[in-house]
Amino acid sequence: NPSHLRELDLSGNKLEDSGVQICSLCRLVSCGITDEGCAALSSALTLNPTHLRWLDLSKNKRSDSGINLLSTGLGNPHCKLEMLGLHDCDVTDEGCAALASALRSNPSYLRELDLSDNKLGDLGVKLLSTGLENCKLEILKLEFCDVSDKGCNFLALALRSNPSHLKELDLSGNKITNSGLKILSADLQNPLCKLKKLLCGVTSDGCASLALVLRSNHSYLRGLNLSGNTLGDSGIKKFAEGLENPHCKLEILRLRDCAVTDEGCAALASALRSNPSHLRELDLSGNKFGDTGLQRLSVDLENSDCNLETLRQDYHSPLNDCNSLSRLDHCEFSNEGCAALGSALKSNPSHLRELDLGWNKLGDSGVQAIFYGLKDPNSKLEILR
Repeated sequence: NPSHLRELDLSGNKLEDSGVQICSLCRLVSCGITDEGCAALSSALTLNPTHLRWLDLSKNKRSDSGINLLSTGLGNPHCKLEMLGLHDCDVTDEGCAALASALRSNPSYLRELDLSDNKLGDLGVKLLSTGLENCKLEILKLEFCDVSDKGCNFLALALRSNPSHLKELDLSGNKITNSGLKILSADLQNPLCKLKKLLCGVTSDGCASLALVLRSNHSYLRGLNLSGNTLGDSGIKKFAEGLENPHCKLEILRLRDCAVTDEGCAALASALRSNPSHLRELDLSGNKFGDTGLQRLSVDLENSDCNLETLRQDYHSPLNDCNSLSRLDHCEFSNEGCAALGSALKSNPSHLRELDLGWNKLGDSGVQAIFYGLKDPNSKLEILR
């Protein structure tokens, strides 16, 4: 009965080049697919009609010749594929050229392309960018792809040529300095640029460039992941200058393991007081602030205009998971910080949905202080960890 199957997940199986039923969503992660299998999949993409919309071939080690075969199908006008996952597939600049050609030939359908953990380099990004100038791609993942500032320049040129479609760009784990970030930041201020989520590396100096983006009344940026960068309090202070601007509409801010202390928390708290209504997620996990920092943040949680909904610990959650709104795990605060947090919960009980304070030395008195804030009948808390 071939007409009802919509999703097929065969990840981790030794399929070699076996055929695959045509369906809407197909996961073939780590299946040992080679060039012969790519040719079969390419043929499936050109069927009229074709039902396949989502294809994940991540962690299949094949040469660029396999990508070339797949790109032939991707470029066919009958192909309606919307998501293609090629994470850790040994794609190089040659494969990027083939993918770019496919995007130019059939620019209307593909919305997400994951090329993370491939050694693309700046040349690969340059070749890929030639296909980004006219396509409808919304999500591009280039995490750990050996991209430098030079590659950022090629991406910026593509954004300038086609600013209205790309919504998410992941450049985490690349060799990008503040110079590359400045290049990208200039394009983020373009009123036509619709980029909402940026994941990248940055230092304290780069925070000033990002603050300019947040202050721009043309920016669509809604999510920013700066986790794992040693921003320190000086970087947070620069960034907070953009966060407090009324033009800033940022909803998701990830600052995990960024060397933030009580001083940085004070800067963030001040920004939240000035512009309290937009931020939904604040991740400060793994930073070395204590009770003083939490007390300063808690003052702003008491503000009825503050719309943070979740305080939770999920240290190993994916960085692109946007379902939670603030994390405070591994942050070294104790029962004194809990007292301030409990007071904030009682003062503004209507927004918080999830609270996770794992790996902090709260003690019994700290837990009691939290429960004090939860006694309010208006409390909307659903999950407590």
